[in-house]
Amino acid sequence: MKTMKKALAMTALAAAMIPAANAVEVSGNVTLATDYKFRGYSQTDTSPAVQGGFDVGFDSGFYVGMWGSNVDFAKSLELDYYAGYAGEINDSVSYDVGYIYYDYPGTPDEDDYEEFYASISVSDFTFGLAYSDDYYFETGEFYYVYADYSFDLGGGYGLGLHYGFNSFDRDSNNADPGDNVFLADGDDYADYSISLTKEWVGLEFGLSYVDTDIDSKESGVADSVTDGSFIFSISKSL
Repeated sequence: MKTMKKALAMTALAAAMIPAANAVEVSGNVTLATDYKFRGYSQTDTSPAVQGGFDVGFDSGFYVGMWGSNVDFAKSLELDYYAGYAGEINDSVSYDVGYIYYDYPGTPDEDDYEEFYASISVSDFTFGLAYSDDYYFETGEFYYVYADYSFDLGGGYGLGLHYGFNSFDRDSNNADPGDNVFLADGDDYADYSISLTKEWVGLEFGLSYVDTDIDSKESGVADSVTDGSFIFSISKSL
């Protein structure tokens, strides 16, 4: 089933690459970072990451894209395929809904997973929800609720605040024998970050502090993976 979902995601992305009259923008990006943390987890075991992707947007609000990064597991590569629709209700309120498939090439299907997402932005605030029917490594249903705040400080500086809550339908307390669980202690957890960015000479420089409320001793996760840390990045839009 997951192989079929992956094929559908890649087919949709390939179809979008066909030139279309209403295509309004094709953009790309590349990032060098001292770490790659996703929802508070280091995906590179605190090592540097090289990341990049591209997006194709249309006048209708529909978009598709692909993004990739090195990781420290799953044969060292993550590729994400996504498609969605974004629009505005008025000058200060906008929305975004879509689908994303997380692919780890060359690994068993249970490593791959899909999510549906939706968010609404009001001025500088964004509130969002992501849902997976079967999260990473077949660990069951998963919900991610988050809030972001971004603020232009002037002079090319920007401030970003993030809080996210990770909720697992299946945990070590209610899983059936043989079922996979994401954390050994079965707890839901929160992740949060604060970021400062600076636009300079056509590049974006970023410094972020990322942390979680995971108790490493109870969860069985290494301290280095989920403890708070600073991440420095340099990004270029293409």
